Amino acid sequence: MVMTKKWIADNAGWIVIVLAVFGLAVWVLTGDSEHAEERSASRPDAAVTVALSTRHAEPVERLLTLQGAVEPHQVVDVRARTAGQVVETPLSEGATVEPGELVARLAMDDREARLREAEAAARQARSDYQAAMRLADQGFQARLAAEQAEAALEAARARVAAIELDIARTRIEAPIGGILDRLIARPGDVIAAGDPVVEIVENDPLRAVVSIPQHRVHEAREGQTARVVFLDGEQRVGRLEYVSVMADPQTRTFRARISVPNPERDLPAGTSVTVEIPVDKVPAHAVSPALIGQDEDGRLGVKVAVETGQGVRARFLPVEPVRADASRIWVTGLPETVRLITLGHGFVRDGDPIEVAGDSP
Repeated sequence: MVMTKKWIADNAGWIVIVLAVFGLAVWVLTGDSEHAEERSASRPDAAVTVALSTRHAEPVERLLTLQGAVEPHQVVDVRARTAGQVVETPLSEGATVEPGELVARLAMDDREARLREAEAAARQARSDYQAAMRLADQGFQARLAAEQAEAALEAARARVAAIELDIARTRIEAPIGGILDRLIARPGDVIAAGDPVVEIVENDPLRAVVSIPQHRVHEAREGQTARVVFLDGEQRVGRLEYVSVMADPQTRTFRARISVPNPERDLPAGTSVTVEIPVDKVPAHAVSPALIGQDEDGRLGVKVAVETGQGVRARFLPVEPVRADASRIWVTGLPETVRLITLGHGFVRDGDPIEVAGDSP
């Protein structure tokens, strides 16, 4: 009973469909329900003619079905590390980018001139240092002067290295592979150090992010295989790689992440998905939603034919839905083989005598 209420809570949409189809089927099959009750009351022992279908249980996956969205593996805003004017963006939006590939180039301005100046100063500092060392070794100059010349040489070399690094940073390269999703700075723009230039999105793998209800989180384990169904029907097999150890205090659900391979990068991020995680296999029967009803206690069930000492009778057997698609619901709780009442079930109640007009395998 508890499991049924939980299933109903998790699958409210399917229950609405089931009840709508069931109501339509009853209306079509029974016609005027008030007249049917009058006929039943006038002939309380009359057997109702029904059609049966013999059904056998089959192994069915019990699924943990979750709704969520897919996120990219990584999103990077590539930022300038020096100031300057953008003079080139060789790739267009949507292009595939490899790590280290040029995505933008800044104007050199006076950097090369400053480098030549610094290199000349470094050469002069080296000459001064060498001369100071010779004089110090010969005793014509204090060792302190030689040390000062060495410090000046190191400072000159540092200025050269700094300008070379600044020149190298005019080449803005991709730090990761992925798709160039957005050009933020374009040729002609003047940017400062730290300004974003392009946005790169890595969609391989994608990450499907879902929320697991607290009463079913024990069924989810890291490493489980998961089916990820996209809005257009595309399906990919992923792996459950993380389940949060703490519930969201607002929703009492646990955040989980499924890794979805996307080597061609053809699946976009940001879309809604349905995630199905097989958690068990159980014997179940596939039935039409129109054949599922409720008893006086609100339990879901189907009507079947059973042999009794008084002949063939209708019986209401409670069931527990396991999974569903557009045309069928798989249920547990029935014997391995049952004779399901498929036509006329709207005319009979639990215990009513029935007459079988047809029994299909």
